[in-house]
Amino acid sequence: MFTFTNQFNSNQNNMEFLKAAMMGPNAMRVAEELASYLTINENMRILDLGCGCGLSTLLLTQKYGAKVFAADLWISPTENYERFQAIGIDDKVVPISVDATKGLPFANRYFDLLFSVDAYHYFGDTVQMLPSLIPFVKKGGYIAVAIPGLTYEFGKNVPEEMQPFWNSEIERTLHSLAWWKDLWNKAEGIELVDSREMSCCSQAWKEWLTAYHPIVAEDIKMMKAEGGKYFNLIQLIAKVI
Repeated sequence: MFTFTNQFNSNQNNMEFLKAAMMGPNAMRVAEELASYLTINENMRILDLGCGCGLSTLLLTQKYGAKVFAADLWISPTENYERFQAIGIDDKVVPISVDATKGLPFANRYFDLLFSVDAYHYFGDTVQMLPSLIPFVKKGGYIAVAIPGLTYEFGKNVPEEMQPFWNSEIERTLHSLAWWKDLWNKAEGIELVDSREMSCCSQAWKEWLTAYHPIVAEDIKMMKAEGGKYFNLIQLIAKVI
């Protein structure tokens, strides 16, 4: 399943690139697992929504040859364009700045696939978000999301070992698979065709904890406290009907 990511990681220069580009659990590995449940080819137009520093974009262009619009709110298009030039994928990618909560600047039915890794939980936790995205995907196309989650809903009973790391943003964004399925099943115009906990969770988190990002030090403490008991990675795939 992880042929591209494992091969990429086998090169020391690539590993340095990865450590500098990760913004959470290794988005390349997560993207490769999510993509393995889809049929992707070079003729597709894909929106990589919340692409971060483009690790998922790199996977989609290099493994599948797809044309990708790399959209993010936090990372500027210029920064990503320079990164895409450096790794030789700038001819396959259109970098763009997007705030998904304020609407997307694209034509209806423009994309074959809307793909989002380690980002959707920040903006997609409302009943309004998924319906607002559906019009941009062709009928018969797919919306595929992979996000950090919880093995069960904590509610007000946050485990004692997790309380030092809990805050309002984590409480808002991290939910169980059942919670996300319930939210997506409320949307009209899609059929939820796959939902599961992802197998790459442990490895993707382990790789993230080697990154150079300033929040890693705190996440190392959090993951040690968590001990594999509470966090997972969740994938959701819906077909536009």
